[in-house]
Amino acid sequence: MNSKQQDKLATGVLYAIAGIIILVLASLLGFILIQGLPHVTWHFLTTPARAFEAGGGIGIQLFNSFYLLLLAMLISVPLSLGAGIYLSEYAKKNWLTSLIRTSIEILSSLPSVVVGLFGFLIFVIQFKFGFSILSGALVLTVFNLPLLTRNVEESLASISSMQREAGLALGLSRWETVIRIIVPEALPGITTGMILGAGRVFGEAAALIYTAGQSAPALDFTNWNPFYIASPLNPLRPAETLAVHIWKINSEGIMPDAVAVSAGASAVLIVAVLAFNLAARWFGQHLYQKMTSSGKKGA
Repeated sequence: MNSKQQDKLATGVLYAIAGIIILVLASLLGFILIQGLPHVTWHFLTTPARAFEAGGGIGIQLFNSFYLLLLAMLISVPLSLGAGIYLSEYAKKNWLTSLIRTSIEILSSLPSVVVGLFGFLIFVIQFKFGFSILSGALVLTVFNLPLLTRNVEESLASISSMQREAGLALGLSRWETVIRIIVPEALPGITTGMILGAGRVFGEAAALIYTAGQSAPALDFTNWNPFYIASPLNPLRPAETLAVHIWKINSEGIMPDAVAVSAGASAVLIVAVLAFNLAARWFGQHLYQKMTSSGKKGA
């Protein structure tokens, strides 16, 4: 077998592997969407769940998922930006920096159930936040922060050193160069990573079982006072998210139409995660074209 035949064989194997991966993904998504989308209606998306009777929806769980995601990103995004800028632009190459990067690698590889148990011991019991949205948001921050930090660091590191030298040559300080030149240039990659991280957090279940809780109390959507116990914005109330709801109804078996609700909720969850991924790709390309003017036609 000559080199050309070997190259064709290797290329064919790689195409076959890629095709198998795409086929498995398409089969999984197709099965979930075909089984679940017929059950998704406006009534299903807006009505509360019912425990011992059919006809319930996922309205409160869906709201809890988005609210918990918003709080988690509000906490983790500033922290990850600060940590990524420090590691990329200011950290010296020494044992401390190596220790920080090793710690980030270890944290990013921890199973979500381990992070959930940590959050249960620290936030729920030690800090006495109880099973609440705040506990869930904090444990999601621990879960997502290492990945977001690495994304920010890698996005900043990909910027050419000539950009930094140009900023310093113009009389800008190091901090002004980072904020006005480096971060805007790396913004497409940073925002893409943030949106993908949000999709990962949105579908998380194991870590939230031990922190946000497995109950969805009735909410008063006419009262948005965050200190009111039944307010949707109260951060100290328990909150069953959509992913936890899917796990719960399949494990307890107390809902007559559990199969239909589980299929519909799974389809909604898959569509939301796909939307996050597509939004990340579109937003990243849009920002890149806008900032580089590559989308404009020449005169």
